[in-house]
Amino acid sequence: MRRAPCVSYADPIVQSSNLEDRRDDLNHRDTEAQRHRGTEAQSVVGGGGNELDAVAVAHRQLTQQIIGAAIEVHKILGPGLLESAYEECLCHELSLSGLRFERQKQLPVAYKSVLLDCGYRIDIFVEDRVLVELKTVERLLPIHEAQLLTYLKLMNRRVGLLINFNVPVLKQGIKRITNGFSPIP
Repeated sequence: MRRAPCVSYADPIVQSSNLEDRRDDLNHRDTEAQRHRGTEAQSVVGGGGNELDAVAVAHRQLTQQIIGAAIEVHKILGPGLLESAYEECLCHELSLSGLRFERQKQLPVAYKSVLLDCGYRIDIFVEDRVLVELKTVERLLPIHEAQLLTYLKLMNRRVGLLINFNVPVLKQGIKRITNGFSPIP
């Protein structure tokens, strides 16, 4: 089930001319949303005890940690830098959070029992579960989503984050992509 974002960017408080006030307000709202999602996660796991629900909650919590780290990077650097700068800083934030990750992970294609190097590289692969593809583009396009979906399919993973740092408010540049495909044999 898809949920609408908890923060409305049309709120008069967010339209404030003072940048620090807007950041503080967004941080406060992020904290409120995280607390809400935390209680929601507890009710899902405690309610049915369904293993699939527990996996979904674990993925959601991990993606929230990654998004929090990305927001921290964007809050300090803002938009307008090259992708490599954001990647370096995001990896530093992930390290500070104690998360395991791999950078620029090669992704070969298995074809007729042979692994072929097609030049695919995952920007960041976090905790062996979540793929993170970074962009610094004017706007995300369907080809960017297709790229991440391809990586998810080839890695047999369920969740990926597409993060575009070239936006005024990072939440506008984040897409959580899920792989609904069957695993590749």
